[in-house]
Amino acid sequence: MSEPTSNKKLLERLGDGARVLIVRLRSLGDCVLTTPAIELLHAARPDLRIGVVVEPRFAAVFEGNPAVARVLEPSYGSVMGFRASLAINLHGGTRSMLLTGASLARWRAGFAHHKGAGLVYNAPIPRAQEVLGVERTVHTAEHLASAMFYLGAPVSEIPRARLYAPAAGAASPYAVIHPASAAAYKTWNASGFVEVAEHIRRRRALEPVFIGAGQDDLTPFEGYRVVRGAPLKEAMSLIGGASLFVGNDSGPAHIAAAYGVPAVVLFGRPEHRVIWAPWRAERSRTLCAAEGIGTLGLEEVLAAVDGLG
Repeated sequence: MSEPTSNKKLLERLGDGARVLIVRLRSLGDCVLTTPAIELLHAARPDLRIGVVVEPRFAAVFEGNPAVARVLEPSYGSVMGFRASLAINLHGGTRSMLLTGASLARWRAGFAHHKGAGLVYNAPIPRAQEVLGVERTVHTAEHLASAMFYLGAPVSEIPRARLYAPAAGAASPYAVIHPASAAAYKTWNASGFVEVAEHIRRRRALEPVFIGAGQDDLTPFEGYRVVRGAPLKEAMSLIGGASLFVGNDSGPAHIAAAYGVPAVVLFGRPEHRVIWAPWRAERSRTLCAAEGIGTLGLEEVLAAVDGLG
C-alpha cells in the first residue's frame, strides 16, 4: 500500500507529465458538472495527462475536451493500463472505489465521507464545506471542484461546464423541451408541456422539439417534432443549437447550461434547486413548488419563459 498523506498540495508532488485518473461513472448531469473540476485541474497543471473513467453511454460528455487526454471504459484492465500517479474518485460507491484501487496509483484520493474510504484512499478529501470555508448547502459543481482545490489547484471562480460537441445548425430557430425525468416527483404534467410548446410557437416563433430517452413515453407530444433515443453526442448538439430550453430537473438541463442556452428548469424538491440548478447559466429560471412539481402552475412557467426575453 502507498504511504498515507495529508498533504493538501498533492498536485505539487506529481512529476512533469504525470497521469491523473478521474473516476466519474455516471450519470449525465454529474458528468457534465464534472467538467468544471477538470478545467480547474488542467489550468493548475496543464502538463498532466488526464484520463476519465466513464460508462460508454456518457463518454460523449468528455470527448473532444482539450483537457482530457483519454476517455476510458470502467474496467480493471483499462484503469491499470493507464498507469496513473494519482487517481481521484469523484463518483463514490463500491464500483468506483474498486476501480480507484485497481488503478494502482501511488496516490488515491476521494471524499472521506465515502463508505469504506479508509480502505482505498490514502489522500482523503474533507467535506466540500470545509474546503470552501462555508456551511451552506453547496452546488454539485462546487462539491466536485472542492476536491481540486484541496489537492492543490488555486482557489478561483469555478467555471461553467463545457461540452465540445458542435452545436447543431438549423434553417429556422427552435426550442428544445425535455418533459421526462428519472422519477415521478421530478416530472411535470404532459399537458403543461404541450401548452408551453404552443406558447413558444405562437409568442416566440420557435419550433418546439421534444426530446427523450428511448424508453420515455413521448406519445402526448406526437403533434410536434420528437427526437427520442438519439445518441448522446447528437442530443448535445441539438440542445446546443437551441434558442431556448424548457424541461424537468435532469441531465439535458445541464447540457443547455453548458452551451449557454436560455433555460427554464422545473424542480421537484426545493433542496434540489440549490444542488442542481443550471450552473453559471446567465439566462435561466428555476421553478419549484414546496407542495410538489405537480402544483406548479402553467402561468408561472409561461411567465418564466417570457422573462427570458
